[in-house]
Amino acid sequence: MSDFPTTARVVIIGGGAVGTSALYHLAKAGWKDCVLLEKNELTAGSTWHAAGNCPNFSSSWAVMNMQRYGLEMYRTLADDVDYPMNYHVTGALRLAHSKERMQEFERVAGMGRYQGLEMQMCTPDELKEFNPFMETHDLAGGLWDPLDGDIDPAQLTQAMAKGARDAGGRIERFCPVIGIDRDGDEWIVKTEKGDIRAEYVANCAGYYAQRVGEMFKPFGGRTVPMVVMSHQYFLTDEIPELAEWTKEKGHKMPMIRDVDISYYLRQDKNGLNLGPYERNCKAHWVTPDDPMPDDFSFQLYPDDLERLEFYIEDAMERVPALGTAGVGRNINGPIPYAPDGLPMIGPMPGVKNAFEAHSFTFGIAQGGGAGKVLSEWIMHGETEWDMWAVDPRRYTDYADHNYCLSKALETYGHEYAMHFPHHEWPAGRDKKLSPNHDRLLADGAQMGAYNGWERANWFAKDGDDTSEEATQTWDREGPWEQRIKEEVEEVRDGVGVIDMCGFSRYSLAGQGAAEFLRTQITGALPKAARMNLSYFADSRGRILTEVSVIRHAEDDFTIMTAAVAQWHDFELLVSRAPEGIEIKDLSKDVTTMLVTGPKSRDLFAGISDADLTLGWLTHQSATLAGVPVTMARVSFVGELGWEVHAPTDQAAKVYEAIRDAGATPFGMYALNSMRVEKGYRTWKGDLSTDYTMFEGGLDRFVKLDKPQDFPGKAALQNEKQQGSKKRFVTMLVDAGDQDAPYMSTIWSGDDVVGETTSGAWGHRINASVALGVVRTDLSSPGTTLEVEMFGKRYPATVQPDQPLWDPENERLRA
Repeated sequence: MSDFPTTARVVIIGGGAVGTSALYHLAKAGWKDCVLLEKNELTAGSTWHAAGNCPNFSSSWAVMNMQRYGLEMYRTLADDVDYPMNYHVTGALRLAHSKERMQEFERVAGMGRYQGLEMQMCTPDELKEFNPFMETHDLAGGLWDPLDGDIDPAQLTQAMAKGARDAGGRIERFCPVIGIDRDGDEWIVKTEKGDIRAEYVANCAGYYAQRVGEMFKPFGGRTVPMVVMSHQYFLTDEIPELAEWTKEKGHKMPMIRDVDISYYLRQDKNGLNLGPYERNCKAHWVTPDDPMPDDFSFQLYPDDLERLEFYIEDAMERVPALGTAGVGRNINGPIPYAPDGLPMIGPMPGVKNAFEAHSFTFGIAQGGGAGKVLSEWIMHGETEWDMWAVDPRRYTDYADHNYCLSKALETYGHEYAMHFPHHEWPAGRDKKLSPNHDRLLADGAQMGAYNGWERANWFAKDGDDTSEEATQTWDREGPWEQRIKEEVEEVRDGVGVIDMCGFSRYSLAGQGAAEFLRTQITGALPKAARMNLSYFADSRGRILTEVSVIRHAEDDFTIMTAAVAQWHDFELLVSRAPEGIEIKDLSKDVTTMLVTGPKSRDLFAGISDADLTLGWLTHQSATLAGVPVTMARVSFVGELGWEVHAPTDQAAKVYEAIRDAGATPFGMYALNSMRVEKGYRTWKGDLSTDYTMFEGGLDRFVKLDKPQDFPGKAALQNEKQQGSKKRFVTMLVDAGDQDAPYMSTIWSGDDVVGETTSGAWGHRINASVALGVVRTDLSSPGTTLEVEMFGKRYPATVQPDQPLWDPENERLRA
């Protein structure tokens, strides 16, 4: 074929809704030299058999943003690209059987309102007014989203394909990718029709994404962490009373999602479409005797309706008309699942100039927004909204096949589950254990997973309710709360120890290492034998990451960062470092224990040879219980304390000595309570690319007068001159039974003026604390605002720009 493209700026692999959306967004932005390759016909994968439901609803801020954008785009797409499309904006009802579910709806409705979406809380009678076919006697209420609905997935894909072609994008159908190679800085994408040289490649291969991902392994890639699940839905024959109602009203019946039972039910022509997410779900192509076929285009699995019996019976009681019609057609098709059920969109971990957008369980609802986000990653290396929730680098080496399979089964079977603040999901656990794991369990530790590492959240005592049921509440109170208080008091008055296994850490050394760091961070470097906090910004001056920089010598550093940031921050450093600078990931080799409280100096005097007179932000080599360690004079809880960095293989000996010397163990919940009282930020909570360094209140970590340029410097200089539109604040909240969750709306009168980034009960100050970002004119101490939590507004007062606990940091520096 003579006109086959041999070069492209971007090659997109996969022609479903997501791949075509990416091509459409790139072409619209003027990147015309882009090619999409599809092994069969467009939509041949999960797209063709997708139900096409289009909700705005999500408990994730980033995912809601993406869905909201996509649905907005779909409402004008037919006209924008001149392609007819069936898009029914019918509205949808979510049903609640409990108070907790109503609280979840209130929370999501609040986030939606902030994003410009009007969702309405409903009584059972109001639900019935929207949909008279439904029984409501056993419900607590529900949620109405007038902008929900359904779209024809094939028409949507073809519309975006037309728009992409019209704007200069290229689509090659029946063109399987058979291999990937690299030549210098260029990718060579091999197909049966010939090779294409490209600057960037994007894996949008849907449920084939793992297979495509294997091609990138020689270039630093990994096995894509995903599983293919079987999702069934069935369509009934025509229901006369539904046909009559539709004719009379002139529109379809609103969709129903009975999320506590776990199914959706919507009108399809004049029948019904029922799609359960059943607990006894099934994965496919996960064992050697059930291999993934080379081509499953436009194919389905055999019907397996027995799995759905419970859900069908429940739905027939909810909507009796369902029971009057026969099953017209059953669809049982493959859909990809990431372990947490959210897609992977962003840089391909470990591979330069390669990107991903795959593992969509709701690819139609999210496809429009996904194309926007992926195109921004490719064109700019950064996205408009912080998209860490879907970043592929959120999974590291612990996400093996067994983990992905057990999590996918759990996530699919709990697709509509509520994600309570103190609940830990049981599947896929114990992937990485601290050397002190058995000792922690013996002390009553209730564990949580952090980048695959098991850490203690809190320590239970005999008689405490440690059941999973006890954690299924949005409230602060629970079996943990008294224990958190006791752990905080031990740290405040005595000495506590927290086993912080899994910190990400890298060695960074070589001639010019210091100068390299100065060109990357917004502030200054510490002197040798000192340490400090440093920040990396993006080109807009927004917060990319926060690291601890520990300096050993002129060009010899240890960089420490959050557990979950392991691959993200390693890539950040490696992708920018010049030749001659060596960066190694030491996260597995060294582990950390934080020993803190007014009696910590006394404790160390008995078990180590450290110089305990050295001041705050110093570090030293020492011996503790016969083990060589590094002791860093810092504490994330704001008390006198040291981080003890010990070789992982000898850490149990160190921990044992610290415990035997009298330190009380405390967990992540107590740590969180204390760090919020100090106004200390956490990564991807308070610190994200949604905020600039100045908006995040990090002015003291920005040195605009240093000679080195650094990413974001020009943007921050401009912001300094113009003034920031919003500012970080600490607030005391006159709260009820809950503390402020992430992204709770902040009000001033009838105006939305900001959002919380984290909240917790401060046990040392005995008050509910919220950290957040508000309009600059409302950031002065004493300003009274309101924080919306679960549908209610609570008075909140802006505090001075200093820690609430020990504002002068005297205890820390003691």
